[in-house]
Order: sequence, then C-alpha cells, then structure tokens
Amino acid sequence: MSKDLTELFTNLHEELGKTLLERLRDPEVKASDLNVIRQFLKDNDIIAMPTDSNALGSLLDELPFDEDSESIN
Repeated sequence: MSKDLTELFTNLHEELGKTLLERLRDPEVKASDLNVIRQFLKDNDIIAMPTDSNALGSLLDELPFDEDSESIN
C-alpha cells in the first residue's frame, strides 16, 4: 500500500474515532450509536478489565447478580 493511501486510512480512522467519541459524549446518544461504538472498539481489539477504580468495575458492581450465583442452565 502506498504511503499516501496508508496516511489517508490512518486519518480516516482517527477522525471516525473522534466523531464516535463526540457522539458518546452527547447526552442524547442513541442505542444504535452505542452499538457502532462498541463494534468499533471490538474491531480494533480494544478491551478493558473491570477494576475498583474504573467505570467498567462500577458497572459490574451495579449488576443485579454476583459472580458466585449459580448458573441457570
């Protein structure tokens, strides 16, 4: 791939990320927007581990079940 084309795709990817972040910060963000953002993160192998000091950990704490619960299977 040519250097110009690589630079174009890099810039496109960066601008898409910025646009998705703006959308995420919008108080009226829609579920479909969140799904696009989720897929963008997944496609780019972006993962996060829940900890006591991050939002994912806080979300996990709010779930109506715990890890020790028995499976319904």
